[in-house]
Amino acid sequence: MISKLFKSRSVAKPTQPQVPPGRRVYAVGDIHGRADLLDELIGLIEADERDRGAAETTLIFLGDIVDRGPASAAVIDRLRGLAHARPDRPDVRFLLGNHEEIFLGALDGEPKALRLFCRIGGRETVLSYGMEAAEYERLDYEELVQRLETLVPDEHREFLRKFEDMIVIGDYAFVHAGVRPDTPLDLQRTSDLRWIRDPFLDHRSTLEKTIVHGHTMTDEIERRGHRIGIDTGAYASGRLTALGMEGAETWALQTGTTIGPKTN
Repeated sequence: MISKLFKSRSVAKPTQPQVPPGRRVYAVGDIHGRADLLDELIGLIEADERDRGAAETTLIFLGDIVDRGPASAAVIDRLRGLAHARPDRPDVRFLLGNHEEIFLGALDGEPKALRLFCRIGGRETVLSYGMEAAEYERLDYEELVQRLETLVPDEHREFLRKFEDMIVIGDYAFVHAGVRPDTPLDLQRTSDLRWIRDPFLDHRSTLEKTIVHGHTMTDEIERRGHRIGIDTGAYASGRLTALGMEGAETWALQTGTTIGPKTN
């Protein structure tokens, strides 16, 4: 009788989020113009793939690939190359971050977007397309838009315009910034997916899916019950992070470290 009572009061442990059988996912945090770190991380992912064996692999970039770092144009070129890689390479998908949103607005000549672009690291992006710093400093906003027309290739613009807002695989949802906790995933506003902070970061209860996101910098991967943040400030710290997922297992790959994968 006592044993039955204890059994009836036991609480089942929450199950670990999983990706579907046979699938493997790597989610990559905010690159912010660090082509050197992107190259290093892709090498780590490829080595990890070989060690783990065959799987249906998806590589997801969580957005904010441009601005702040010195080589945004080169980052876009490398990612375009990955997206058009050989058939035996992983499926590659991209989320639109707030920095891509502002960059596209600036390219379209939107005054508000152009001013914000110049304040949040857009100068480095412009210089990565070959403009000299002295020229950038003397241009007004209208002149800058005209120069961007000649500097940024059409294929870069079209590539960014095809980025997604949310990707769902198994028990995970991948977004750039986060989600509005009191709103179903299929009703989320794109502004929240790209910009939200405190309402999402401060949330403590479970959500429909475990959210994997970037946007908010932390020294290391930040794990909470409902979310995993993987923006480790690559442009400043030198640490670009990928989160690997297979079944119920997760692990981390990170540039600027000498140890092997960090498994959780």
